[in-house]
Amino acid sequence: MNYKKWYGFVILAALFLSGCDNQNKDSQSTTKQKIIIGTSGSPSPFTTVDEKGELVGYDIDVVKAIFSELPQYEISFEVTEFSSVLAGLDSQRYQVGANNYAMNEKRKEKYFYSDPIFKNQYVIAVAKSNNDINRFSDLQGKSTEVTPGLNYATALETYNEQNPNNPVKIVYSEADLLPVLQHVESGQYDFQLIDNVMLSQYINEHKLNLKTIELSQEDGDRIGSPFSYLLISKGASGERLTQDINQGIQKIINNGKLTAISQHYFGADYSPK
Repeated sequence: MNYKKWYGFVILAALFLSGCDNQNKDSQSTTKQKIIIGTSGSPSPFTTVDEKGELVGYDIDVVKAIFSELPQYEISFEVTEFSSVLAGLDSQRYQVGANNYAMNEKRKEKYFYSDPIFKNQYVIAVAKSNNDINRFSDLQGKSTEVTPGLNYATALETYNEQNPNNPVKIVYSEADLLPVLQHVESGQYDFQLIDNVMLSQYINEHKLNLKTIELSQEDGDRIGSPFSYLLISKGASGERLTQDINQGIQKIINNGKLTAISQHYFGADYSPK
């Protein structure tokens, strides 16, 4: 092989190898990190499985909107029991939990919280005929049905620790919200702590004979800040994922997507500003 042919061969080989290397880099750069979001599919309208068997809801649409701004991730959802969402975050089976989560100091020790995705107000739901409950302190000795681990349950458990002589009668249940509210309507239980917007929607949709007792700022603080969040597993990439999710939240606030989702589900803007 003469010198010119040999030199040309070397150049072609180098270009070929360089092209392969660039293709490998491009392939690596387009590899997306898979994220599994756990949810219980309840309560509606934050997360629910509709009559077609499809997962829908405010939290679900918000998560989709957030990750549409984060092309480096590929997401999927898994419906499970409420308590299993948290267990899945503990084991890192799930990287994100979407279930209308409020701020909870105990949970903050175990999970990362995203920036707020929803702003609301806590209220007490009672039967229209109930005139015994007008404020949080009137809940002493009264009965309620709650899902273990919810911020409402935690608030009542703390209240009972502080008022052991006449505690709230707490019955733990995994029932959906509609039968829980119907139990209050029928008088089986005395009250339910709940988000104001959710209560209004259920009263309107299901014609429930319930009334709303607004909480003072002090009593509202017993339950927590009036926001809901996404939970992120404290796995190896949890901190990076939280930062990216927060960037996505800010983007959908700025471009109006979060407001549009809120308007769709609630007819009003409950997006944090």
